Amino acid sequence: MAKVKESSTIQANKKAAFEECPVTYVMEKIGGYWKPIILFHLLSGSKRYSDLRKAIPDITEKMLIQHLKQLEADKLVARKAKPVVPPHVTYNLTDSGLGLKSVLLAMAIWAVEDSKENAATFSRNLKNFPGIG
Repeated sequence: MAKVKESSTIQANKKAAFEECPVTYVMEKIGGYWKPIILFHLLSGSKRYSDLRKAIPDITEKMLIQHLKQLEADKLVARKAKPVVPPHVTYNLTDSGLGLKSVLLAMAIWAVEDSKENAATFSRNLKNFPGIG
């Protein structure tokens, strides 16, 4: 990862927002398009890299690897590698990552409710949300 210039205006603005709003902290950890989707898929338990690739077919390998490393660095995801050939690597949520379940569920509930107003449909519903029903 590139080194962050500590004296930049963006960093000063982020620091000010971080001190004022706890949502900024959450967005630093899970912000972006793919991170919440990766976390959602890991809610149902440990997954191998190939399982995540199949579950999220539109993500590129580069983005999946990058986001898994960031989630691991933020201690939301744990990576376990078994020393076998071929390599067997699994990813699972840490306790901190599992703490985001209610946040992800709230996002899913909002999406379902909002989509009714916009006539959108989902191929999965809340009954399929990990830990529900």
